[in-house]
Amino acid sequence: MSDALLSLRGITKSYGETEVLRGLDLDVAAGEFVTLLGPSGCGKTTTLRIIAGLESPDSGTVTLSGEDVTSLPPNRRAVNTVFQNYALFPHMSVERNIAYALRLRGASKSEIRETVSRLLSLVRLDGYGKRMPSELSGGQSQRIAIARAVASGTKLLLLDEPLGALDLQLRRAMQSELKSLQKALGIAFVYITHDQEEALSLSDRVAVMRAGTFEQIGTITEVYESPRTAYVARFVGEANVLRGESGSIAVRQEHVRLSAPESGASESGLRGTVTSSIFAGGQARITVELSGGEYGGVEIVSSSVGLARNFAVGDTVNVSWGAEYAVTDDDG
Repeated sequence: MSDALLSLRGITKSYGETEVLRGLDLDVAAGEFVTLLGPSGCGKTTTLRIIAGLESPDSGTVTLSGEDVTSLPPNRRAVNTVFQNYALFPHMSVERNIAYALRLRGASKSEIRETVSRLLSLVRLDGYGKRMPSELSGGQSQRIAIARAVASGTKLLLLDEPLGALDLQLRRAMQSELKSLQKALGIAFVYITHDQEEALSLSDRVAVMRAGTFEQIGTITEVYESPRTAYVARFVGEANVLRGESGSIAVRQEHVRLSAPESGASESGLRGTVTSSIFAGGQARITVELSGGEYGGVEIVSSSVGLARNFAVGDTVNVSWGAEYAVTDDDG
């Protein structure tokens, strides 16, 4: 991506004998929301810290707006970071927190006043300027942390699981708030999370990480509907992984079909016994134990009421799926 705001090329990092990052390449465009998605220990936070300048890569380059910043310290990069605990200055009011970076660079009083007012309005917290951080809710603290981070005019904001400390209900509400805020600010976000629902809700593109590499980078649609590996299919959404001697096959639960044995042979050659059949929350969920013992079981999810009614526990069924929905992987 020649016009990328951020480019990572060949980034590697090891701690002692442990290889944490293995040749990462990534481009982020101006105004884009990109999420690094993966489990704990996959290298997400290390990648973010290298972009911020808090860590140095063993090899590779970090480029911002066409400038190689690999060896530059954090204060010389046009990047800011919002951490999970928000790190607001507890002894400063909301307006002084937001104004902190502006004061450091010698902005005039009128510029500080105008910028603080504009940002408070943008994060929908007009009138909160005199409050102390201890008087804010978790969601309000997050918005103030973002306002403070962008006050200095950064074009790239890094967010280290900023919703992780919130309860489930507030976290879901803040996902919508965060996406709207990012679009209103017009700046690029690089966001890290282990929560695939969060990644799919927020992102323009998702980079799925595994053991220090990117398994797949793409739009939400690309990653969900066309996973390149069984790992991606399993991690993004819900998928059945059938393991054999030479590898594994991943098939999303909604793509598995059931039919009565008398309807003919299964396309996949698999037959099994229904072990549970539930219709709840607008979805039918059926579990089938496959015959032969090699693959174990599969789960089927459908919005069809008839599916749960037609197949009862104990029924023998054919199990199949379209070939286009099966993703193979050598190591699962």
